[in-house]
Amino acid sequence: MSIKIGNIDLGEFPLLLAPMEDVSDPPFRALCKQQGADMMYTEFISSEGLIRDAHKSVQKLDIYDYERPIGIQIFGGNMESMIQATKIVEQANPDVIDINYGCPVKKVVCKGAGSGILQDIPKMVKLTEAVVKATNKPVTVKTRLGWDEDTKYIVEVAERLQDVGIQGISIHGRTRKQMYKGDAKWDLIRDTKNNPRLTIPVFGNGDIDSPEKALQYKNEYGVDGLMIGRAAIGYPWIFKEIKHYFETGEILKPPTIKDRIEAAKIHLTESIKWKGLTLGILEMRRHYTNYFRGLPGIKGYRLKLVTYQTEQEILSTLDEIQQVYG
Repeated sequence: MSIKIGNIDLGEFPLLLAPMEDVSDPPFRALCKQQGADMMYTEFISSEGLIRDAHKSVQKLDIYDYERPIGIQIFGGNMESMIQATKIVEQANPDVIDINYGCPVKKVVCKGAGSGILQDIPKMVKLTEAVVKATNKPVTVKTRLGWDEDTKYIVEVAERLQDVGIQGISIHGRTRKQMYKGDAKWDLIRDTKNNPRLTIPVFGNGDIDSPEKALQYKNEYGVDGLMIGRAAIGYPWIFKEIKHYFETGEILKPPTIKDRIEAAKIHLTESIKWKGLTLGILEMRRHYTNYFRGLPGIKGYRLKLVTYQTEQEILSTLDEIQQVYG
């Protein structure tokens, strides 16, 4: 049976690329799409930034037809701003509008946005309802189990959000207080999925970093699909590897040095094209560790990749890695 968000068919068990700040941009999404991601989300976009026409926020609205289905994710704590931002996002014509109620970063939380809203569930419900009413697009939500160990109300929250019209929910198996520490706990994600009143798809997120774990969590927790975040950074092949393992029970051979170099070069070039030289080079740096993980003696090359400031120096270093390890 196909999983659907509204009328969008995501296949039987979709793999979603998580929205990650300074990571889930168009150059990276293109690589993930090629490697089998079924649905992707943009980096989260500030509703305040959008209505002020801030360049960084507006640029994040860039989506391309080959990426579909794609969701644009927004965050904010002010209802009027969120309604206005929803109308702006609708003009960019995404398949889905997603609301971020999961970001644990202090500067977002202190404005009552991201996971900050988990301290005020009635406001979360009202804000969601306002966004749903402001658009004809399907609205989905990404959130966490709760604010802390004592407020893990996700089963009830998901039901209330469904009642005001959301059409899918992705749940990260940690509280805001945990940030990204400790293991993600998926029991409450399973309980949410098993709630007989819930009819919308439930996607699980947190610590999926191998095909074996993906299959184990699929079977154990009964979710409708998996959202993958950190494991995809610098390693878009994770989607293809998981799908292959689901179908055959075999682990795919890892990408060759040639594959890795080629992906890193395309990623870098497109990143510079989209963000400009300085930011393009800077935001690529978090990917190099995973692109070349496990290569003996790679540390020196990696140091060059994260300190060089010109495209040519980085491309030359990538060529060097190809010669040494290829």
